[in-house]
Amino acid sequence: MKKILNYLCLTLPIALTVSCTDLEIEGTDSLISDGFAGVANIQGEVANLSNIIAGGNLANQDGLYALQEVSTDEYIVATRGTDWGDNGRWLSIHRQTWNADLQDIRFSWQNLNSITINATRIINPQSVSTAAGDVTTQKAEARFYRAWAMSWILDMWRQVPYRDVNAPNSAIPIALTGQVAIDSIVADLNIAIRDLPTVSVGDDIAMKSSPTKAAANHLLAKLHLNKHVYLETAPDPADMQVVIDAVDDIAADGYTLAASGDFFDIFRPSNDVETIWWSPADAGPRIWYTLHYNLNSPGNSGGGWNGFTTLSEFYQSFEGDPDTNYVGDGQEERRGWVPDATTANDDNLGIGYGFLIGQQYEQDGTPLNARSNVGGVPLVFTKEASKAEYTAPADNAVLETDGTRMLKYHPNEEGGDRRAHIVKYRYADAYLMKAEAMFRMGTDVTGMINDLRTIRGASNLATVGETELLAERGREMYAETTRRQDLIRFGQFTRAWHLKDAGDSNLEIFPIPIADILANPNLQQNPGY
Repeated sequence: MKKILNYLCLTLPIALTVSCTDLEIEGTDSLISDGFAGVANIQGEVANLSNIIAGGNLANQDGLYALQEVSTDEYIVATRGTDWGDNGRWLSIHRQTWNADLQDIRFSWQNLNSITINATRIINPQSVSTAAGDVTTQKAEARFYRAWAMSWILDMWRQVPYRDVNAPNSAIPIALTGQVAIDSIVADLNIAIRDLPTVSVGDDIAMKSSPTKAAANHLLAKLHLNKHVYLETAPDPADMQVVIDAVDDIAADGYTLAASGDFFDIFRPSNDVETIWWSPADAGPRIWYTLHYNLNSPGNSGGGWNGFTTLSEFYQSFEGDPDTNYVGDGQEERRGWVPDATTANDDNLGIGYGFLIGQQYEQDGTPLNARSNVGGVPLVFTKEASKAEYTAPADNAVLETDGTRMLKYHPNEEGGDRRAHIVKYRYADAYLMKAEAMFRMGTDVTGMINDLRTIRGASNLATVGETELLAERGREMYAETTRRQDLIRFGQFTRAWHLKDAGDSNLEIFPIPIADILANPNLQQNPGY
């Protein structure tokens, strides 16, 4: 029993109120029972699942986000003097040289597993509700959250710890893999789709912060689009049809593509036609991780953190002048724009949207400089981060201004930089998933992709193949935790890119934290680690 308690403490630091130092078991300990205990307040426990998703490293700039974005061709977090060193942590993610001790891997594993085990307790038939609300709906929400967490665990580690509610509490969680894990997730989603409310596009935005039929259909589509990766097989037309049908069900609830000129409105905390599911997570880290210290920082007296920059090759995948991104540079809408001396104002704070490159300005049009301790050079973001690490004092001025910045959440929107609103699922992702599924079934989707590009202010493509599909997903979904999955699905994740060498295919899966391998003999370390 002590071994089991140790396992729970190692993997579920948020989930259970259990002492991880005193291993003496009392006769009244709630873990001692013939079965896996349920909960006494379903509504409160479901709210806790939402809070786990909205907090810590499942929501901010590290953990889950870093593993999906910094590990790709979208970001590099250069070491700028003493900033962003963190013992090489960020560069190890970009270069794909991580190991099982990396905190972003450990904490993501722990928090995702805490969601699955707490959701399982809620789903337990013994669970009751002491508060208002429909129990059937609340348990369906728990099933959606469990499916969401299990999908990420399957995607990143290919082994999903699972507790059977009928098993004795002394039983070590089994590890679901392959088709068995997929079937378990699908079973949860089918019940969720049946029992969750239908929330249509015109319903209040607050209703979309909780699981809905549309959100469950979105996850069902995403799971089946990636299913062949998990099974190491060719895409199955039957799975692609599931993707298409699920997206059609989302469209039947009224969700559609945002109109021309409205792309960045999607990321504001107000209703729009694309947002399917959003989380009440702090938008601040999505803003400050990339902005320079001297850019405007309302509500954040410390200024930006000057870390994340994109790669030149990614920036140049968008239409427009490759060297500037000011208004009128011929860019498509999704690339955004940067205010210059004549367009900087109180509304934009002198801070642009999308990709920030070139001279940056104060909101009154005054050109900004870098910090005085690096010589106060003009604050001009270069197209590429020239190097990854600080090696000498002369690097300070270069590294401080190196690299194009990427920004979808703006600090001067409703609710300010501390607004609690991060978009998790939106219709453009579903639309592109459907297009990809149709393509994999042999359909020409050039017209479908061009319809999206026309809305986003980009020119038509002559033809659409795998290269164009992947590029279009990058242009549409950057900084939305989809890039790693997309690169893996198109066979591009381990290729070389700026300041990163090509790697082996084992890097498509992360190592399981060592403590959990030791605690649960049903888990086996992934190849290459």
